[in-house]
Amino acid sequence: MTPFAIAGVQMYVNALQPNVDGMMQRLDVLMMRFPWTQMVLFSELAPFGPLEKFKLPPENDVIDRFCEAARRHKIWLIPGSMFLTNPEDGKVYNTSLVINPDGEVIRRYAKMFPFLPYEAGVAAGTDFCVFDVPDVGRFGLSICYDMWFPETTRQLTSQGVEVLLHPVLTGTTDRDAELAIARATAAQFQCYVIDVNGLGAGGVGKSLVVDPTSLVLHQSAGQEDMFPIEVDLSMVRRQRETGMKGLGQVLKSFRDRPTDFSVYDRTSGTDAFLNTLGPLQVPHQGSRAGLHVDVPASAEAEIFDREPKLGFGVSPAMGKTPGN
Repeated sequence: MTPFAIAGVQMYVNALQPNVDGMMQRLDVLMMRFPWTQMVLFSELAPFGPLEKFKLPPENDVIDRFCEAARRHKIWLIPGSMFLTNPEDGKVYNTSLVINPDGEVIRRYAKMFPFLPYEAGVAAGTDFCVFDVPDVGRFGLSICYDMWFPETTRQLTSQGVEVLLHPVLTGTTDRDAELAIARATAAQFQCYVIDVNGLGAGGVGKSLVVDPTSLVLHQSAGQEDMFPIEVDLSMVRRQRETGMKGLGQVLKSFRDRPTDFSVYDRTSGTDAFLNTLGPLQVPHQGSRAGLHVDVPASAEAEIFDREPKLGFGVSPAMGKTPGN
């Protein structure tokens, strides 16, 4: 057995004032209650909330405070993420830090898939985040919308990642879909998924811990929560060798695949359909984008009454485009 105790902190996030002091208080309480915790993960953008105007330079006093806290508690600390400005290109990146128990920042990860078109001012990162905890195992980091693109997790787990750390800020109606994706990700890639959401301006909660069989080990509700879970990385290794419950050995099957996927060759033309989907932009009121029939409701009703009916009350005229 290779046990390791990871705690998520689901907390209320204010959008208009810093949350750093609150994070420190909760971290102190967590470590007093559960001193066996070895790693702590906060939600996406927990320190300053979701507004880009609170961006900071890449080196700042807040990072120093987080480093001191990790050193004092002797823990691995991922304090959610922050908007940090890159001095080289001047762009703003949604950036997570990985801080070791010595209080050193060993990795910085910039979110690869900002939630476009809604996060239009945030640049996309290009580097993956993989790090080893000595004598424990290999960890990877992705942020919120990244998980909707399984290629990100494929890249991480193909490099041996056994635990996917996933800070999120989801305050929208798609949280249930995201929970389904988290469970599917754990099973598809045979890894633990630690998915931590915030509250208030930081999300609707429902943080989640999933094991490599897609079993939910813990799910928070809609209130503040801190949840230390001891994961067993030998379970990951066993499952990857023998299959989930002795069944699907998906990583090995992908390794031994008989084909490569032309969709990943941007010059292949396989993805031509994607170019028909229109621009990546925020929908407007009354938008009919993506609908091929633009018939007024009254005319639509008249056609429905006039045409002979097919099964289930569907008219053969419905769904035709003008001129076809």
